[in-house]
Amino acid sequence: MLRDFHDHEWGEPVAEAAILFEYLVLHTFQIGFDFPVVLRRREAFRELLAGFDPERLARFGAEEVEDLLHNPRILRNRRKLEATLQNARAWLRLRQELGGDEQLLAFFYAFVGGFPLDTQRSANNPVPLSTPESEALSKELKRRGFTMTGPVTCYSILQTAGMVNDHLLAARAIPSA
Repeated sequence: MLRDFHDHEWGEPVAEAAILFEYLVLHTFQIGFDFPVVLRRREAFRELLAGFDPERLARFGAEEVEDLLHNPRILRNRRKLEATLQNARAWLRLRQELGGDEQLLAFFYAFVGGFPLDTQRSANNPVPLSTPESEALSKELKRRGFTMTGPVTCYSILQTAGMVNDHLLAARAIPSA
């Protein structure tokens, strides 16, 4: 599961706002956990969180949160559930303000210069927990009403969504003398 996700999804540049929103939800639940813990529950999250549809999630209320808190198929955390609903509402406001899904994607890509950022990671240039780009994204998302979107979470989203390429460079062979 994790290998399949890494090989076929993680780090692939996102071209659909719906996928980016799904990553936002998953990384909200990832806070305090390793990502595989969340990925193992991805399909349950998809089923129980309205297919990651922000319009449907934005209509969830206290009753739906209480029901979800009793479902062992997902990570049950009131703050993260409420953050997911708040983020769905903020997502819809941002999408409306910007003029649609394409502009929403462009908004996120703008934090990495408009196209995927290749970081050229190696043992000498390790992957950081956050970057100036993720700090700027975090600040802007919070200003726009998003929650649980700190710089580390934002960096994880940028990595997963392929807006930052943090794949390690293959070691170069040293020619023999």
